[in-house]
Amino acid sequence: MKVSITSIYNWYRDTLRNPKYRWWIVLGTLAYLISPFDISPDFIPIGGQIDDLVILTLLVSELSQLILDGFKSRSESKSADVNLDSEEVKTVDVEVETV
Repeated sequence: MKVSITSIYNWYRDTLRNPKYRWWIVLGTLAYLISPFDISPDFIPIGGQIDDLVILTLLVSELSQLILDGFKSRSESKSADVNLDSEEVKTVDVEVETV
């Protein structure tokens, strides 16, 4: 079975975007960062902090992207609501003829 970094990243990202599993992934990531058991232990001078830094960066970037997407969707829905409420909404009358 081949496991690549890209497939792990895609799994992490897709699972984090799923509302059902989002908080489990966040809690699991935070537990991994706090835990002394890592892929590379923290007592190794530089290598021990690299895996924590990579996972923390991935978590922060994905959560910030989710928050930005949420704000964009809210602003788009509010602008759509404003356009529907205004009197400038134009309707098109169509005459239908049977063939």
